[in-house]
Amino acid sequence: MLATDEYGVIERTVTDRIGQRGHVVRPPERTRRAVSALLPDATVVIGDWSGELPLGRDEALAGSNVRLVQQPGAGVNFIHLGAWADAGVPVSNAPGGNASSVAEWAVTAASYLNRSVGWADAEVRAGRWPQESIVRRGCRDLAECRVGVVGFGEVGRRAASLFGAYGCTVRYAARSDKRDANFERVPIDVLVAESDVLVLSVPLTDDTRGAIGRAQFDAMPDGAVLVNVARGGVVDEAALIDALRRGRLGGAALDVVETEPLPAGSPLREFDNVLLSPHVAGGSSTAMRAIADMVARNVERVLSDHDPLWVVNGVAEQQPTSLSSR
Repeated sequence: MLATDEYGVIERTVTDRIGQRGHVVRPPERTRRAVSALLPDATVVIGDWSGELPLGRDEALAGSNVRLVQQPGAGVNFIHLGAWADAGVPVSNAPGGNASSVAEWAVTAASYLNRSVGWADAEVRAGRWPQESIVRRGCRDLAECRVGVVGFGEVGRRAASLFGAYGCTVRYAARSDKRDANFERVPIDVLVAESDVLVLSVPLTDDTRGAIGRAQFDAMPDGAVLVNVARGGVVDEAALIDALRRGRLGGAALDVVETEPLPAGSPLREFDNVLLSPHVAGGSSTAMRAIADMVARNVERVLSDHDPLWVVNGVAEQQPTSLSSR
């Protein structure tokens, strides 16, 4: 099994689960060339959560004996699903493994911005005691906020439940026909215009890329907060920066950005009402253990000649074919 991720807990869990039926190897360096050199002998490939080591068409061609590509998370936008499908290799993710962790981060981040926690911390560290200034900034309790959740998968539903526990009015928008009796579903334009906190939890697709841009920021209520736990590309980053400079938003909490790592010269670093996080909302030890267990379970299934779970590219597991037949 070839592991390209950086999380030792996954490797340990898989090793414990498969025992003598296989072993885990890692590339000697974190480069696509190093990964490709190991692919011909790999039966299972564990994807890279960071996106630094994409698994594209070249990797699919090199993996002549691969029977499963397993992503240690929900997002698979760094894996060429079509190329692996053409090669007859199923690609699986780990849906919901870190959903609670991501949802908890979204709620924490919204509260952090609404209460100006970061700004107050910086002021006190600078020798000031801004009690009156905090009041003038208009800090809000979450309980009085209208929360809109864009995307209602595992993360979206769990975030809605957590916000609801604070007393927030929560509504959602989703493309699927999924319904939830506890929350009202409304059109996306209504949700954007009537949410004090807008949480993004959709996958990055051709349809969602740049879906939140200038028109949406201009439609949001004054002082609204954006929380992005989806993918950076869902937001038009230039439009977000412009909206922040114009004072249209009360703040933005970004676990994800268009270019990761965030470039040193990014204007997003300038704002004291922007919370920046290095794509780790789902990186709690609790979440990593859950994901590791899902990954190990799926690897064990494939090594036991059972079909894998959570396949996202429409391929049923099958015996490997030769490179020439691909």
